[in-house]
Amino acid sequence: MISQKIQKGNILIAEPSILTDKSFNRAIILLTEHNEEGSIGFIFNKPSEYTVKDLVPDIDCDYRVYNGGPVELDNLYFIHSLPKLIPDSIEISKGIFWGGNYEAVKTYLIQGMIKKDEIRFFLGYSGWSVEQLEVELEEKTWTLLENTYQNIFSISSADGWKEKLLEMGGKYRIWANSPEDPNLN
Repeated sequence: MISQKIQKGNILIAEPSILTDKSFNRAIILLTEHNEEGSIGFIFNKPSEYTVKDLVPDIDCDYRVYNGGPVELDNLYFIHSLPKLIPDSIEISKGIFWGGNYEAVKTYLIQGMIKKDEIRFFLGYSGWSVEQLEVELEEKTWTLLENTYQNIFSISSADGWKEKLLEMGGKYRIWANSPEDPNLN
């Protein structure tokens, strides 16, 4: 039984038990949608090798693009905190928005009006079919948490998962310092 109701704006923390899953090992995911059709989220702590400029050459912006998940890897998505600048954004939770008018984003990036701590770009997303996420939570693949980050864009790629496990305490403290590759232990 899941003790907390799944809702958009929640955070999913990958349980240490999914060490062999390359996409989700040590992942921190922001859920951007959860409804009767399934769930969508973006991995916040797995930077790709690309910057925005690498993928969209006419935007001179060196902001890192993150691996959002294994679905639709050829699409660029963004999460931001700028609903007044970016029309047509979808509110995920207080102060956090998904998507919106791409041309506005492009213009404001070129003009230098969007800071790194106000937006994050993703290649692909993480998706779950109807009740799939509930099953994975029951199987202890994920820990579901309320988003308590003051600024979700500050999640560190290298240490974000470890920091969250230390914060969760208990049995998670042991896993926080384990090597990414258990064979190195």
